[in-house]
Amino acid sequence: MINNKISVLLVDDHAVVRAGFKLLLATSSNIEVIAEAERGEQAIQLYQSYQPDVMVLDLSMPGIGGLETIRRLVQRDNKVNILVFSVHDEQVYVSRALNAGAKGYITKNSAPDILAEAIQSIQQGGTYIEQGLLSKVSDDLPEHDYQAIIQTFSAREFDVFRLLSKGLTAHKIADELCLGYKTVANYVTTIKKKLQVSSIAELAHIAIVLGIMKH
Repeated sequence: MINNKISVLLVDDHAVVRAGFKLLLATSSNIEVIAEAERGEQAIQLYQSYQPDVMVLDLSMPGIGGLETIRRLVQRDNKVNILVFSVHDEQVYVSRALNAGAKGYITKNSAPDILAEAIQSIQQGGTYIEQGLLSKVSDDLPEHDYQAIIQTFSAREFDVFRLLSKGLTAHKIADELCLGYKTVANYVTTIKKKLQVSSIAELAHIAIVLGIMKH
């Protein structure tokens, strides 16, 4: 008997979350989770081994992170079907994920049946953006168009910017992203220069205004 199920690779750094997704998808007769990864580096290896129909990916993970994972996978295989499943519902995250090459974006607060619906839509060659996500653009932007500047950040710069905004030190960011301290320090300098700010407090304010970080 030919297995016509849609094969899925689940990528999330929390085992409990992955278990929940698996239970959720087990209720769909035509979807099967064939492998799981807890970080991007592992996801890339498993993708090559298993060639799943759809990869369901979280953005916030240790190591190279979700956005860089998308970018690297798309570079290797431009037909890769990636669905982002994230806690972040802000415009800047959605735009960056889609620009990196994701085919869909839904939030972890979405209705349970949306996950299966999104997977099926992407496997059939479509895209799937959860309703309302693309309309969340902040009008409260300061003088510079920070949104446009941040869109030009590399995946790594964006990760460093996000963690800096949360109050992490360069040393902690280096640990979190598995980078050298000097590399992170260079990113910090570049980010401040691009945004024309001199302090971390100003960075945090920009992150709040753009909805990247909550008050």
